[in-house]
Amino acid sequence: MVTSAFRVFATLANLLVLSTALLFTNATNAHELRPIVADISVTPDQVQLTFHAALEPFVAGMNLAALEDTDQSPLAELHDRLRAMEPQAFEKSLARAWPAIRAGFQVRAGGADITLEILSADIPPVGDTDLPRESVLVVAADLPPDGTPVTLHWGRGMGLLALRQTGGDDAYEGLLSGGDSSAALPRTGTAHVALLPFFVNYVTLGVEHIVPKGLDHILFVLGLFFFSLRLRALFWQVSVFTIAHTLTLALASLGVLSIPASIVEPLIAASIAYVAIENILGGKLGVRRILVVFGFGLLHGLGFASVLGEIGLQPARFVIGLVGFNIGVEIGQIAIILTAFLLISLPFGRRPWYRTRIVVPVSVAIGLVGFYWTIERIFF
Repeated sequence: MVTSAFRVFATLANLLVLSTALLFTNATNAHELRPIVADISVTPDQVQLTFHAALEPFVAGMNLAALEDTDQSPLAELHDRLRAMEPQAFEKSLARAWPAIRAGFQVRAGGADITLEILSADIPPVGDTDLPRESVLVVAADLPPDGTPVTLHWGRGMGLLALRQTGGDDAYEGLLSGGDSSAALPRTGTAHVALLPFFVNYVTLGVEHIVPKGLDHILFVLGLFFFSLRLRALFWQVSVFTIAHTLTLALASLGVLSIPASIVEPLIAASIAYVAIENILGGKLGVRRILVVFGFGLLHGLGFASVLGEIGLQPARFVIGLVGFNIGVEIGQIAIILTAFLLISLPFGRRPWYRTRIVVPVSVAIGLVGFYWTIERIFF
């Protein structure tokens, strides 16, 4: 009776994983949200913000607080139509929407709100509408003549903002989630950066890049997990994967290594399919498996580096941000492995049907997703 109950529960767990994998395939078509990057310049008389971002979500009026990609929003169709607009038409839509966008965040000096107006908008031509169109929006306002510092308050529905103060390598730099505020930025000189909050922000960014946003990395780690129940096998695989992706994450973030995403992303997808196929075929941990995992780790590190590359860390705090982000990635990976162990391997790992009912079907699902992503990223 107990055995039957375990088998039923295992089957249900297996179906849940399969269903989740199918959801993952749908997620590959989504328009993933990226961090918004803004450079802020403060002078005695004026504040100026230069946004480097896909502006369509803001023009559409999306609340980005609970979104991982724009396809999750009820305004997704409007967003896609805006992405297909020619630059001149989109710029007119941006101008009409600007008062509502501006209301989503505040720039203050001396306790008073500063009203920012658009100075210029550089909108690229329409390209692949499945990819974000990064525009450059410059807004500015005069400051009151009281010499008070400037603070930016980022709205809750505005997504993640990487704010960089101009003025040198040691200038203020911060990651602002919805509802956060920047440091007080003086009119002359630059603001002090509190290193511990800066470090914690990048740890959090690394975790979020795995859970919940790194669907392909989650599947790869699960592929490593289902290879063997032996802790030694899991330890060696995760260790070499970590060493490899740390290496390329650092090199790519420093600009030493650069490989186009059009090459990296299909290979990452292929790595998912490969480890799943090896799980299905079975085998013991050996040098070949370790080298394969190391090679795929190098690819995944390039994928991780795209996030730090978009933000553009200042040289003075590059190491702190890089270390914090990498620690966050490791925390995310450990969370995946621990969850899989507690929910699947601990209750069912010693059952005689563990491999046939769980490992093989789940690996088939992971492999199919990886194969689908490979084809999609090459041809679509």
